[in-house]
Amino acid sequence: MSLKFNKIIIFEKRNDPDAAEAAAELGRCVLDLGAELLANDDDRQVAQADIAIVVGGDGTLLDISRRVAPLDIPIAGVNLGRLGFLVDIQREAMHITLKHILDGQYREEKRIMLGAEILRAGRSIHSSEALNDIVVSKGELARLIEYETLVDDYHVNSARADGIIVATPTGSTAYALSANGPILHPTLEAIALVPICPHTLSNRPLVINSSSTVTIRMLDSGLQNTYVSFDGQSSVRLQDGDEVAIGMSKHRVRLLRPLDHSHYDVLREKLGWG
Repeated sequence: MSLKFNKIIIFEKRNDPDAAEAAAELGRCVLDLGAELLANDDDRQVAQADIAIVVGGDGTLLDISRRVAPLDIPIAGVNLGRLGFLVDIQREAMHITLKHILDGQYREEKRIMLGAEILRAGRSIHSSEALNDIVVSKGELARLIEYETLVDDYHVNSARADGIIVATPTGSTAYALSANGPILHPTLEAIALVPICPHTLSNRPLVINSSSTVTIRMLDSGLQNTYVSFDGQSSVRLQDGDEVAIGMSKHRVRLLRPLDHSHYDVLREKLGWG
Protein backbone atom coordinates (compact mmCIF):
# COMPACT_ATOMS: atom_id res chain seq x y z
CA MET A 1 0.00 0.00 0.00
CA SER A 2 1.36 3.43 -0.95
CA LEU A 3 2.03 6.00 1.75
CA LYS A 4 -0.27 8.99 2.25
CA PHE A 5 2.82 11.18 2.78
CA ASN A 6 6.04 10.48 0.92
CA LYS A 7 8.25 13.51 1.56
CA ILE A 8 8.92 13.99 5.26
CA ILE A 9 10.71 16.77 7.09
CA ILE A 10 11.65 16.57 10.77
CA PHE A 11 12.29 19.52 13.08
CA GLU A 12 13.64 19.06 16.60
CA LYS A 13 13.95 21.33 19.62
CA ARG A 14 17.17 23.28 19.34
CA ASN A 15 20.12 22.46 21.59
CA ASP A 16 18.37 19.44 23.09
CA PRO A 17 20.30 16.14 22.89
CA ASP A 18 17.17 14.06 23.61
CA ALA A 19 15.29 15.77 20.80
CA ALA A 20 18.21 15.29 18.42
CA GLU A 21 18.37 11.58 19.30
CA ALA A 22 14.60 11.10 18.85
CA ALA A 23 14.68 12.98 15.54
CA ALA A 24 17.49 10.74 14.30
CA GLU A 25 15.45 7.66 15.27
CA LEU A 26 12.45 9.01 13.39
CA GLY A 27 14.61 9.77 10.38
CA ARG A 28 15.73 6.14 10.20
CA CYS A 29 12.11 5.05 10.60
CA VAL A 30 11.04 7.30 7.71
CA LEU A 31 13.66 5.75 5.44
CA ASP A 32 12.74 2.22 6.55
CA LEU A 33 9.12 2.92 5.59
CA GLY A 34 10.23 3.88 2.09
CA ALA A 35 9.59 7.63 2.42
CA GLU A 36 11.97 10.45 1.52
CA LEU A 37 13.61 12.47 4.31
CA LEU A 38 14.13 16.15 3.46
CA ALA A 39 16.62 18.61 4.96
CA ASN A 40 15.06 21.09 7.40
CA ASP A 41 17.71 23.75 6.74
CA ASP A 42 16.94 24.02 3.02
CA ASP A 43 13.94 26.26 2.28
CA ARG A 44 13.45 24.68 -1.14
CA GLN A 45 13.22 21.21 0.39
CA VAL A 46 10.97 22.44 3.20
CA ALA A 47 8.54 23.79 0.57
CA GLN A 48 8.39 20.32 -1.04
CA ALA A 49 7.45 18.46 2.16
CA ASP A 50 4.18 16.54 2.43
CA ILE A 51 4.29 16.60 6.24
CA ALA A 52 6.41 18.09 9.02
CA ILE A 53 7.20 16.12 12.18
CA VAL A 54 8.10 18.28 15.19
CA VAL A 55 10.08 16.69 18.03
CA GLY A 56 10.07 18.63 21.29
CA GLY A 57 7.36 20.56 23.09
CA ASP A 58 4.54 22.96 22.34
CA GLY A 59 6.99 25.87 22.04
CA THR A 60 8.89 24.11 19.27
CA LEU A 61 5.67 23.39 17.40
CA LEU A 62 4.57 27.02 17.73
CA ASP A 63 7.85 28.11 16.18
CA ILE A 64 7.65 25.66 13.29
CA SER A 65 3.95 26.27 12.66
CA ARG A 66 4.63 29.88 11.64
CA ARG A 67 7.17 28.59 9.14
CA VAL A 68 5.14 25.82 7.49
CA ALA A 69 1.53 27.10 7.74
CA PRO A 70 1.98 29.48 4.76
CA LEU A 71 3.13 26.42 2.78
CA ASP A 72 0.00 24.44 3.76
CA ILE A 73 2.13 21.64 5.22
CA PRO A 74 0.45 19.55 7.96
CA ILE A 75 2.25 19.04 11.28
CA ALA A 76 2.44 16.17 13.75
CA GLY A 77 4.14 16.62 17.10
CA VAL A 78 6.21 14.17 19.15
CA ASN A 79 6.25 14.96 22.86
CA LEU A 80 9.47 14.42 24.81
CA GLY A 81 8.48 15.59 28.25
CA ARG A 82 5.32 16.82 29.90
CA LEU A 83 2.08 16.19 28.08
CA GLY A 84 1.47 19.00 25.61
CA PHE A 85 -1.68 20.47 24.16
CA LEU A 86 -0.12 20.48 20.69
CA VAL A 87 2.50 17.71 20.71
CA ASP A 88 0.67 14.55 21.70
CA ILE A 89 2.59 11.62 20.19
CA GLN A 90 4.51 9.92 22.99
CA ARG A 91 8.11 9.00 22.27
CA GLU A 92 7.67 5.34 23.18
CA ALA A 93 4.92 5.06 20.57
CA MET A 94 6.31 7.40 17.95
CA HIS A 95 7.43 4.73 15.47
CA ILE A 96 4.09 2.95 15.22
CA THR A 97 2.16 6.24 15.38
CA LEU A 98 4.29 7.69 12.57
CA LYS A 99 3.58 4.60 10.46
CA HIS A 100 -0.15 4.98 11.07
CA ILE A 101 -0.07 8.66 10.10
CA LEU A 102 1.97 8.02 6.95
CA ASP A 103 -0.56 5.32 6.07
CA GLY A 104 -3.38 7.86 6.40
CA GLN A 105 -4.66 6.86 9.84
CA TYR A 106 -5.06 10.21 11.59
CA ARG A 107 -7.48 13.04 12.33
CA GLU A 108 -6.76 16.52 11.02
CA GLU A 109 -7.57 19.70 12.94
CA LYS A 110 -7.36 23.06 11.20
CA ARG A 111 -6.38 25.75 13.69
CA ILE A 112 -6.81 29.45 13.02
CA MET A 113 -3.86 31.81 13.37
CA LEU A 114 -3.73 35.52 14.16
CA GLY A 115 -2.01 38.15 12.10
CA ALA A 116 -0.98 41.53 13.49
CA GLU A 117 0.29 44.81 12.11
CA ILE A 118 1.85 47.51 14.26
CA LEU A 119 1.06 51.04 13.13
CA ARG A 120 3.06 54.08 14.24
CA ALA A 121 1.80 57.47 13.07
CA GLY A 122 -0.26 55.62 10.48
CA ARG A 123 2.71 53.74 9.06
CA SER A 124 3.23 49.99 9.36
CA ILE A 125 6.44 49.20 11.24
CA HIS A 126 6.05 45.46 11.85
CA SER A 127 3.81 42.50 11.06
CA SER A 128 3.78 38.94 12.32
CA GLU A 129 1.59 35.89 12.90
CA ALA A 130 0.83 33.74 15.93
CA LEU A 131 -0.86 30.41 16.57
CA ASN A 132 -1.42 30.91 20.32
CA ASP A 133 -1.65 34.58 21.12
CA ILE A 134 -0.61 38.15 20.58
CA VAL A 135 0.02 39.93 23.88
CA VAL A 136 0.37 43.61 24.69
CA SER A 137 1.95 43.89 28.14
CA LYS A 138 4.13 45.99 30.37
CA GLY A 139 7.82 45.29 30.62
CA GLU A 140 10.00 45.10 33.70
CA LEU A 141 8.58 48.18 35.46
CA ALA A 142 5.73 47.74 37.95
CA ARG A 143 3.49 50.55 36.73
CA LEU A 144 0.27 49.81 34.82
CA ILE A 145 -0.18 50.66 31.17
CA GLU A 146 -3.25 52.24 29.61
CA TYR A 147 -4.78 51.22 26.30
CA GLU A 148 -7.99 51.43 24.30
CA THR A 149 -9.59 48.33 22.77
CA LEU A 150 -11.65 48.53 19.60
CA VAL A 151 -13.47 45.72 17.76
CA ASP A 152 -14.25 46.46 14.12
CA ASP A 153 -13.58 50.13 14.90
CA TYR A 154 -16.18 50.15 17.71
CA HIS A 155 -14.86 51.38 21.05
CA VAL A 156 -15.02 48.56 23.62
CA ASN A 157 -13.22 50.14 26.57
CA SER A 158 -10.22 52.02 27.83
CA ALA A 159 -8.34 50.15 30.51
CA ARG A 160 -5.44 50.34 32.91
CA ALA A 161 -3.87 46.92 33.40
CA ASP A 162 -0.71 44.89 33.08
CA GLY A 163 -1.81 44.26 29.48
CA ILE A 164 -4.18 42.29 27.29
CA ILE A 165 -4.00 38.87 25.62
CA VAL A 166 -5.60 38.32 22.21
CA ALA A 167 -5.80 34.55 21.91
CA THR A 168 -6.94 31.94 19.43
CA PRO A 169 -8.82 28.88 20.70
CA THR A 170 -5.47 27.07 20.55
CA GLY A 171 -3.99 29.76 22.80
CA SER A 172 -6.91 29.69 25.22
CA THR A 173 -5.11 26.96 27.19
CA ALA A 174 -1.82 28.90 27.26
CA TYR A 175 -1.13 32.35 28.79
CA ALA A 176 -4.82 33.30 28.54
CA LEU A 177 -5.74 30.43 30.85
CA SER A 178 -3.45 31.74 33.60
CA ALA A 179 -5.19 35.14 33.28
CA ASN A 180 -8.58 33.48 33.93
CA GLY A 181 -9.59 33.47 30.29
CA PRO A 182 -12.16 31.01 28.87
CA ILE A 183 -11.19 27.60 27.52
CA LEU A 184 -12.32 27.40 23.89
CA HIS A 185 -12.50 24.22 21.85
CA PRO A 186 -9.44 24.38 19.57
CA THR A 187 -11.38 24.04 16.31
CA LEU A 188 -13.69 27.00 17.00
CA GLU A 189 -13.36 30.14 14.89
CA ALA A 190 -13.27 32.71 17.67
CA ILE A 191 -10.91 35.15 19.36
CA ALA A 192 -10.62 35.71 23.11
CA LEU A 193 -9.69 39.10 24.58
CA VAL A 194 -8.32 38.56 28.07
CA PRO A 195 -7.12 41.46 30.26
CA ILE A 196 -4.04 40.87 32.42
CA CYS A 197 -4.55 42.04 36.01
CA PRO A 198 -6.95 44.88 35.14
CA HIS A 199 -7.28 47.80 37.57
CA THR A 200 -11.08 47.60 37.19
CA LEU A 201 -12.40 44.24 38.36
CA SER A 202 -15.40 44.43 36.00
CA ASN A 203 -13.03 44.26 33.02
CA ARG A 204 -13.73 40.67 32.02
CA PRO A 205 -12.65 38.35 29.18
CA LEU A 206 -14.56 38.75 25.93
CA VAL A 207 -15.01 36.22 23.11
CA ILE A 208 -15.65 37.59 19.62
CA ASN A 209 -16.06 36.27 16.09
CA SER A 210 -12.80 35.43 14.36
CA SER A 211 -13.79 37.59 11.37
CA SER A 212 -13.50 40.71 13.56
CA THR A 213 -10.52 43.06 13.70
CA VAL A 214 -9.19 43.98 17.12
CA THR A 215 -7.23 47.19 17.58
CA ILE A 216 -5.22 47.90 20.71
CA ARG A 217 -4.31 51.61 20.84
CA MET A 218 -1.65 52.65 23.33
CA LEU A 219 -2.71 55.60 25.49
CA ASP A 220 0.07 55.38 28.08
CA SER A 221 2.88 52.94 27.39
CA GLY A 222 4.51 53.52 30.78
CA LEU A 223 7.53 55.44 29.49
CA GLN A 224 7.69 53.12 26.48
CA ASN A 225 7.82 50.13 28.81
CA THR A 226 5.27 48.17 26.77
CA TYR A 227 5.78 45.33 24.31
CA VAL A 228 3.69 43.33 21.89
CA SER A 229 4.74 39.68 21.70
CA PHE A 230 3.88 36.90 19.29
CA ASP A 231 3.46 33.42 20.79
CA GLY A 232 5.89 34.58 23.48
CA GLN A 233 8.77 34.08 21.04
CA SER A 234 9.37 37.53 19.56
CA SER A 235 8.44 41.04 20.64
CA VAL A 236 8.40 44.70 19.59
CA ARG A 237 8.51 47.73 21.92
CA LEU A 238 5.50 50.05 21.70
CA GLN A 239 5.16 53.81 22.10
CA ASP A 240 2.25 56.06 23.06
CA GLY A 241 -0.16 56.31 20.14
CA ASP A 242 0.92 53.03 18.53
CA GLU A 243 -1.86 50.77 17.30
CA VAL A 244 -1.75 46.98 17.10
CA ALA A 245 -4.31 45.76 14.54
CA ILE A 246 -5.07 42.06 14.97
CA GLY A 247 -7.25 39.75 12.91
CA MET A 248 -7.47 36.18 11.72
CA SER A 249 -4.63 35.23 9.41
CA LYS A 250 -5.33 33.76 5.99
CA HIS A 251 -3.08 30.87 7.02
CA ARG A 252 -4.16 27.92 9.16
CA VAL A 253 -2.16 25.28 10.96
CA ARG A 254 -3.04 21.74 9.88
CA LEU A 255 -2.45 19.64 12.98
CA LEU A 256 -2.51 15.86 12.56
CA ARG A 257 -3.65 13.79 15.54
CA PRO A 258 -3.60 10.04 16.27
CA LEU A 259 -7.04 8.51 15.88
CA ASP A 260 -7.33 7.91 19.64
CA HIS A 261 -6.49 11.53 20.59
CA SER A 262 -8.99 13.26 22.88
CA HIS A 263 -8.83 16.98 23.66
CA TYR A 264 -10.77 16.35 26.86
CA ASP A 265 -8.32 13.68 28.03
CA VAL A 266 -5.53 16.26 27.68
CA LEU A 267 -7.55 18.88 29.59
CA ARG A 268 -8.22 16.41 32.39
CA GLU A 269 -4.59 15.45 32.75
CA LYS A 270 -3.09 18.94 32.34
CA LEU A 271 -5.59 20.66 34.62
CA GLY A 272 -5.99 17.90 37.20
CA TRP A 273 -9.70 17.43 36.62
CA GLY A 274 -11.37 14.38 38.16
